[in-house]
Amino acid sequence: MDHYDSQQTNDYMQPEEDWDRDLLLDPAWEKQQRKTFTAWCNSHLRKAGTQIENIEEDFRDGLKLMLLLEVISGERLAKPERGKMRVHKISNVNKALDFIASKGVKLVSIGAEEIVDGNVKMTLGMIWTIILRFAIQDISVEETSAKEGLLLWCQRKTAPYKNVNIQNFHISWKDGLGFCALIHRHRPELIDYGKLRKDDPLTNLNTAFDVAEKYLDIPKMLDAEDIVGTARPDEKAIMTYVSSFYHAFSGAQKAETAANRICKVLAVNQENEQLMEDYEKLASDLLEWIRRTIPWLENRVPENTMHAMQQKLEDFRDYRRLHKPPKVQEKCQLEINFNTLQTKLRLSNRPAFMPSEGRMVSDINNAWGCLEQVEKGYEEWLLNEIRRLERLDHLAEKFRQKASIHEAWTDGKEAMLRQKDYETATLSEIKALLKKHEAFESDLAAHQDRVEQIAAIAQELNELDYYDSPSVNARCQKICDQWDNLGALTQKRREALERTEKLLETIDQLYLEYAKRAAPFNNWMEGAMEDLQDTFIVHTIEEIQGLTTAHEQFKATLPDADKERLAILGIHNEVSKIVQTYHVNMAGTNPYTTITPQEINGKWDHVRQLVPRRDQALTEEHARQQHNERLRKQFGAQANVIGPWIQTKMEEIGRISIEMHGTLEDQLSHLRQYEKSIVNYKPKIDQLEGDHQLIQEALIFDNKHTNYTMEHIRVGWEQLLTTIARTINEVENQILTRDAKGISQEQMNEFRASFNHFDRDHSGTLGPEEFKACLISLGYDIGNDPQKKTGMMDTDDFRACLISMGYNMGEAEFARIMSIVDPNRLGVVTFQAFIDFMSRETADTDTADQVMASFKILAGDKNYITVDELRRELPPDQAEYCIARMAPYTGPDSVPGALDYMSFSTALYGESDL
Repeated sequence: MDHYDSQQTNDYMQPEEDWDRDLLLDPAWEKQQRKTFTAWCNSHLRKAGTQIENIEEDFRDGLKLMLLLEVISGERLAKPERGKMRVHKISNVNKALDFIASKGVKLVSIGAEEIVDGNVKMTLGMIWTIILRFAIQDISVEETSAKEGLLLWCQRKTAPYKNVNIQNFHISWKDGLGFCALIHRHRPELIDYGKLRKDDPLTNLNTAFDVAEKYLDIPKMLDAEDIVGTARPDEKAIMTYVSSFYHAFSGAQKAETAANRICKVLAVNQENEQLMEDYEKLASDLLEWIRRTIPWLENRVPENTMHAMQQKLEDFRDYRRLHKPPKVQEKCQLEINFNTLQTKLRLSNRPAFMPSEGRMVSDINNAWGCLEQVEKGYEEWLLNEIRRLERLDHLAEKFRQKASIHEAWTDGKEAMLRQKDYETATLSEIKALLKKHEAFESDLAAHQDRVEQIAAIAQELNELDYYDSPSVNARCQKICDQWDNLGALTQKRREALERTEKLLETIDQLYLEYAKRAAPFNNWMEGAMEDLQDTFIVHTIEEIQGLTTAHEQFKATLPDADKERLAILGIHNEVSKIVQTYHVNMAGTNPYTTITPQEINGKWDHVRQLVPRRDQALTEEHARQQHNERLRKQFGAQANVIGPWIQTKMEEIGRISIEMHGTLEDQLSHLRQYEKSIVNYKPKIDQLEGDHQLIQEALIFDNKHTNYTMEHIRVGWEQLLTTIARTINEVENQILTRDAKGISQEQMNEFRASFNHFDRDHSGTLGPEEFKACLISLGYDIGNDPQKKTGMMDTDDFRACLISMGYNMGEAEFARIMSIVDPNRLGVVTFQAFIDFMSRETADTDTADQVMASFKILAGDKNYITVDELRRELPPDQAEYCIARMAPYTGPDSVPGALDYMSFSTALYGESDL
């Protein structure tokens, strides 16, 4: 057989059959190879501006063969022979074959003569060898051979596509879907893969061939009809055509991979740069905010008004509530961004990020620490300043009131004291001036206390750093200077009057009396006006009642004051009458005082006007305190009802738990209805909670109308709910005990009646003596030894009780019973232990003796029983149970098959082994 396949160092075609054998098996392959190899050669020769038409004829002179090798290898071959003789052609073909051999390809059975002679088989074999070496040999996927690598590449690229399963280079490509899948995988815009059908291979193949030729520059190397019409398409033709796809797409894939790598690197850099910019901006903004905020917090210059300081406090609270929290979040986010950026730079093998100077995380933390340091104490300073201003406003207002009153009083006093009216006055006038001056000195002394108060208030305002202290001090100094001047002028005038007094003897006693009575009355009215306008602060109704009482006492003095006013006015009227009657020559008004009747009447009217205003202020404050008192009484009234109600319910529950009315089920039903009535009381508790909230909102902290607090009520309510629930549970447990023990309702009632009878203090428990009496009432004869009244039922008493009930026991049996009723060895028997014991004793329960007596009846009074008797008298399953477990009877009266029912009975109750 003629072989002309090339055998290279790397065996590309190990599984292939021999070349000429393939052609003998299927001549159609030669046709496919002719077209495929011709198209493949032309795809390279066109780069040199030429092509072939007949593959076995156009390569005979070796010229186009050498040109083909130069194009696909990129190397220059030896200079070809241009002659037309056979020897020249053989020389050119040999040069081509030698070049192929120089590339590591061994040509077997392919000689230049066969090519020159136009041997089709040899020519196709040579072209296949060239294709293998230059188009397929370099294909390698995961270290596989060329053919396996190309097949693996096709499988991976077409894996996602339905109806495509590439397993070879022949029948796997017949339906054309494999070619379409390769194109769509790399250029999806060229083929609408979803519209392709597996049952239309011609359309699929032609679509792939046309698209590859038009858009991918891959010439048509196959005919769709040849592939579809051949049972097994030529593998070499398919491989050649598929390798063109591999080479067409591999370059684009490498470029795409390189572009992706560059884009990825640039994206990382861009993202990192953006993070750096964000960090710088965020750090800069945060530091700028801290820089602006710290001076604001460091400013401890107080404002002059309460409103301004309150606005400062509100601004600070807005800062803490609105402005600072977002900055805390920004600071946290800044640190997170910084750490994230450093991590990304480290993972992407980039140098660490170094923020600009002053914007490191440590710098921000230091600035933040400074911010929080200056923030400390700022709010406390604000509150202290507000308290100080509140006190200052009150003192300043008080200072202004007293200063205004004093200034009104001193107005004109200096001018009066500087008058020299005594120089031209008569003796009577001089005496009058002297008396008037004495009255003035009395008045001056009366005003000394007010001046001292004004000075004291001014001093306190200075100590509290009042913002308007200069004006206060100036006004106070003016008052003090004026006061000193008044004192000096008063002394000077007195000296002048005393020098003149020797010359003057007559004085009008009525004017003197008027002056003496008018001055203190005037001072009283001024004091009354000051008191009536004085502000007050109270916290209890007693305090406001005290103020009201004092005010009422003041009003009670008004009639007497009015009488004094009328008396003073009567003196003035009498002076006027004397002047008119005796035509006295008066130099002017009353020489002893400047207080005129009009002034007295004016101030009196003012006092009368201030009284109802004071009444209204006290009434309004009294109403507010009465409202608070009503809240106290309202809460106290409800609490004084609810508190005892809860206590009463607790006691009633205690009585219900020990009283005996009907069956236990009736008692349980009663308790549950009682529980429902308690739960229905909850709205009153809620109402009391509402009243308690009103008291708290009114800032009332004490209540003399009740000893109950809301906390007491809450605790009592919770204990009430717990007690009723626990009592219901106890009755439920009694029902379980009754049903489990088989105790009748009458027995249970008897136990309960006896217990309730001797529970005289209704405490729910019995003392030792009560317990002993209860046993005796139930029929137990317990001796009442006068020498043993210990108050408890000791061991001997209980033993006597058991004996009286019919127990005839020794020490061991008594010790066993005591271990049941007194497991803690206290020497006493509790009520619960007694009830449990009575329940066990009175319940209708079976014993070993009763069972043995029953077996003896079935056995006909024998000491043993037979199998037949058991099966005759008992149900089958129970009879077999006894037969399987009864031991053989071994007594002297035994018969074959006798069974021991006595040991079986004792074993049933644990008194022996079964």
